[in-house]
Amino acid sequence: MKTWVVSIFAITTLLAAPAALAKSPDLEARCGALAGETLSFNGDQARIVSATHKTEGAPFTISSFAGEVRMNLPAHCDVFGIMHERTGQFGQTYAIRFHMRLPIKWNNRMVFQGGGGSNGVVGDALGPLATSGPTAIERGFAVISQDSGHDNATNSDPARNGELAFGFDPQARNDYGHTSLKASADAAKALIKTFYGKGPRYSYFVGCSKGGQEGMTFAQYYPEMFDGIVASAPGFSLPRAAVAEAWDVDAFASLVADEAGHVNLQDLPKAFSNADFKLVHAAIVKACDEGDGIADGMVLNVLACRDEDVVSQLSAVQCAGAKTATCLAGAQISVLRRVMGGASNSNGRQLYAGWFWPSGVASDAWRMWKIGSEDGRIPALNVLLGGASLASVFTTPPTALGDPQSRLDYMLAFDFDRDAGRIYTASPPFQHSAWASIASRSTDLSAFRARGGRLIVPHGDSDPVFSLKDTLDWFDEVDDRNGGRAGDFVRVFAIPGMCHCGGGPATDQYDMFTALVAWVENGKAPDSVVATAGPGTPWPGRQRPLCAYPQTAHYRGGDVEKADSFSCQAG
Repeated sequence: MKTWVVSIFAITTLLAAPAALAKSPDLEARCGALAGETLSFNGDQARIVSATHKTEGAPFTISSFAGEVRMNLPAHCDVFGIMHERTGQFGQTYAIRFHMRLPIKWNNRMVFQGGGGSNGVVGDALGPLATSGPTAIERGFAVISQDSGHDNATNSDPARNGELAFGFDPQARNDYGHTSLKASADAAKALIKTFYGKGPRYSYFVGCSKGGQEGMTFAQYYPEMFDGIVASAPGFSLPRAAVAEAWDVDAFASLVADEAGHVNLQDLPKAFSNADFKLVHAAIVKACDEGDGIADGMVLNVLACRDEDVVSQLSAVQCAGAKTATCLAGAQISVLRRVMGGASNSNGRQLYAGWFWPSGVASDAWRMWKIGSEDGRIPALNVLLGGASLASVFTTPPTALGDPQSRLDYMLAFDFDRDAGRIYTASPPFQHSAWASIASRSTDLSAFRARGGRLIVPHGDSDPVFSLKDTLDWFDEVDDRNGGRAGDFVRVFAIPGMCHCGGGPATDQYDMFTALVAWVENGKAPDSVVATAGPGTPWPGRQRPLCAYPQTAHYRGGDVEKADSFSCQAG
């Protein structure tokens, strides 16, 4: 099969010509007139709260853990809207709020920007399309983001797990899962038609994590909405993954429990030091690095990385006596094996997929989720977010918790025989289980395929939140359902060493969106996409091809830092 390698230049060329077609001298005036309007569409309505014209070069700053990013935005109409306003459980006022940016120089296309975590924020509607490079609004796309039907500022309730209180409201749960998505997309298309006088020629969705779940939801529930979807690290099994978070927390906590079996949250990071995780990383690399044809510090062929080989290398660094910084305790190795095997009940029934041995295990981006930062300043995200989400959103009935320690206690008391089934339970006032409301792991994509939709699913093999094994198992099931032809409309790309949506010792800077546009609009299906290692990795600037599953990158000779020295092969 011929390898298709895409570049940022391709999308720039592809989209430059249509941009001038949508330019109109009256768009600035039309922007201001939108404020206060009520849009009617498909039996639904949305109210435009504000509409402000932003001039060319308007400054904008994004703040993140990596620091501030400053940009100058193109001229556009900045719109905020609201719909489905209602009073829910416990007197809470809910609504779906959305944010749109409508560029004056429009390329006749739209992007729906996925959310993240528990959502509850309307989003910046910039449309990050790749792990680096211009945003969608900068490229001329109309962009929408939305809060999925609840507001962290107004719906937070300290008596019901703070910002996760929406999980106590059945409709808010449904909106978070999927019902807010179609309503927002319909509103976006109606607003585009009102503003430009026509609808988008092509519609795209891009998201990661919860945003990945949203992309999968569109493909499965609302296949007519988008021509192309990038659903990265998809949380399409969110309730099961939350059960797995409790499983992992329980396993790591066993290493720091006191004589009475109690675990303090501040002690959880002590289960493994950074030095310990470096020993684990070295064992994984020693066991699996050469499976791709070269010892380069990267495990490119994770499919060939066998559990027994890693365990053998871990055993080689097991302490013969007392624990020291240069060896691993036997209990630590046992805990790692328990975690990697995946959550199960006492009968051995798998509750969530197992994990590939993560070459990103020594990265802060891995340990922060599992046990928290080594200095204890940031508790485990599996507890802070995972514990509250499991209690509020993913089990029925929901459970009210208190401080972060109570979230840990809840997870440690979670019974995998008795409680795991609550993700599939419906009880008043909840007419649907959390799984029915939120999961989007269906293998029936027949309607999406029939309408010509294209789906790309990138996922890091060291993701500590959602298992790549679950994603690959899902693809295999879709492939079986489609007679071995799933690759005609959906492709999964494993990212060696990458943690959740980025980070880790990985070539995690790549542009799947360009590949998607080329596939949707030019019929060029991506077999590989070039990725680059960032400045925080051991190999800044290193390139590797990301290969469509089931192929992985193998060395074929040449400069080890260049992508063209590798080819995508099966096995």
